[in-house]
Amino acid sequence: MPSLKRTALWITLLALLVKLSGFLRESVIAKQFGANEYTDGYLLAFSFITLVLAIISGGFNNVFLPLYIQKSKKDPEAAEKNANGIMNATVAIFLLVTVFGYFFAPSFVPIIFGDMTPTTEKVAVEITKIFFLFMSAIALNGILDSYLQGRRIFVPSQISKLLATLMGAVFALLFSDVWGIYSLAYGFVFGIILGVVLMFFYLQKSGYRWSPTFAVDKEFRQTFLALLVPSLLNSLVGQMNMFIDKMFASGTIEGAVTYLNNASLLVSIPHTIYGTTIAAIIFTLLSEQVDDQRKFQQTFFTGMELSLMTLMPIAAGLLFVGDAAISFIYERGQFTAEDTHNTYIALLFYLPLIVTQGLQYIVSKSMYAQGKTAVVLRISVTTIALNTLLNYLFVKWLGYPGLALSSSLVSFYYLTACTVSVYKGFERGEAKKLFSLIARVIPPTAIMAVPLYAVKCWTPVGHWYSLFQLAVLVPIGVVFYMVGTYFFYRDGFYRLLRMVKTKQKAV
Repeated sequence: MPSLKRTALWITLLALLVKLSGFLRESVIAKQFGANEYTDGYLLAFSFITLVLAIISGGFNNVFLPLYIQKSKKDPEAAEKNANGIMNATVAIFLLVTVFGYFFAPSFVPIIFGDMTPTTEKVAVEITKIFFLFMSAIALNGILDSYLQGRRIFVPSQISKLLATLMGAVFALLFSDVWGIYSLAYGFVFGIILGVVLMFFYLQKSGYRWSPTFAVDKEFRQTFLALLVPSLLNSLVGQMNMFIDKMFASGTIEGAVTYLNNASLLVSIPHTIYGTTIAAIIFTLLSEQVDDQRKFQQTFFTGMELSLMTLMPIAAGLLFVGDAAISFIYERGQFTAEDTHNTYIALLFYLPLIVTQGLQYIVSKSMYAQGKTAVVLRISVTTIALNTLLNYLFVKWLGYPGLALSSSLVSFYYLTACTVSVYKGFERGEAKKLFSLIARVIPPTAIMAVPLYAVKCWTPVGHWYSLFQLAVLVPIGVVFYMVGTYFFYRDGFYRLLRMVKTKQKAV
C-alpha cells in the first residue's frame, strides 16, 4: 500500500502537468487561431480521437483489467498469452478502421456533423483523414495503458498523455505558419507515437514479452467478448451524446463548438485528474477486492468521500473564479474578451459535471469490477434519447449554453441510476453513509462560497487582472473550506490530512 500511495502522488502531479500542458495547447490555439471556423473544424475532427480513446480506455480497459488480474492470480503465463493475443487482434482491427476512415471521411463527416460552413467542413474532413492514418497507433497507446495498469505501473501512462498533449502545443508554436491548424494534428500524432515507445519499453521492463500470436484461451475469450460488447456499446453511448452536442452546436453561432470545448476543458480538470489517478488505483483495488464484500464497500466509500470532498468545493469555487481562469488561459491574440464571456456562460452550465462525473468514475468502475457491464449499458442507452430531447428543447431556449445544461442534467440522471444499482448489492447502512457524507460536505462548501462572493463582488479584486484575481480568490477559498470542513466534517478532515502526510513521507 505505501507504494500505491507514493504512486498516487506522482501520477497526480503528472496528471496536473498533463492538464496544464493541455491548457498551454489551448492557449496556443486561442492565440494563433482564435475561435472560428478553423478551430471548430479541428475540434470536430478531434472527436474521432476521443471516440477511440473512450473505446479503449473505457470499453476495453473496464473489461480487460478485472479479467487480467483474476487470470494472473491463477495462471500468470496464460494471462500473458491472452494479453498478447488480444493486443494483436485489436491493432489489426484498427488497421481496417484506418483504411475505412481515410477513404470515406469526405462522406461520413458531413453526415455526422450536419450543417457546417464550407471552411469548417473542409478542415474537419482533412484533419479526420490525418487522424485515421494513425488510428492503430492511437489505439495501441490506450491498450498499453491498460496493460501497465494491470501490472500496477501507472506513471509511464501519464507521461505518454503529457507527450501527446505537449507535442500538439509545440508543433502549433513552431509550425503554425507553415501548416496552420493542421500543425496541431501532426503534433498530437507525433506525441502519441513517442508515448507508445515509452510505454512499451516499461512494459518490457516489467517482464512482458510480445509474441506474434492471436491465440486466446477459449474461456477467457468467451468471457472477455461477452463483457466487452456491452462495455464498448456503453462507451459509444457517451461519444454519441458528444457527437449529438456538437451537431447541435455547429448549427448555432460561429465559434460555439470552441466555446463549449474550452469551457468543458476547464471543467474537466478536477475529475479528469481524479479519474486518471486516484480512480485508476481504486479501480485496481476494487478489481482485486471483488470477492471481499466488506473491503469492496469500504474502498467504494473511500472513493466517493474523496470525490465529494475535493470536487464539490472546486465546482463552487469556479462559479466565482471561472471567468478569471478563462481570461488568463485563453484571452490573447485572436481570442477576444467577448469570446471569454461566451465561454464563461457555457462554463456556468457545465459546473455540476465536476461533481457528477467525478463520482461516476467510482460508481461505474465498481460496476465494471463486478462484471455489471450489461446494467451500465442499459442505463447508458436511455441517455441518448434524453440528451437529444434536452438538446432540442434547450438550444431553442438558451442557444449553445443550453447544450451544456443538457449535459449536466443527463450526467446527474446517469449517476443517480448507476448509484441506485450499486447500492442494491450493498448492506443497508451503506446508503445512509452516503447521504450523511453529502450532508456533511455541503456546509463547508457554503462557508467557502460566501467570502468568495463578497470579495469578488464588493471589493476591487473583481476588476483586477485575471491572474491577480486567481492569486487572491483561490487561497481564500481553500482556507475557508478547510476551516468549514474541520468544524462540520472533522473525520473527513483528518482522513485527508493523514493522506497528505503519508504521501509527503512516501516521497
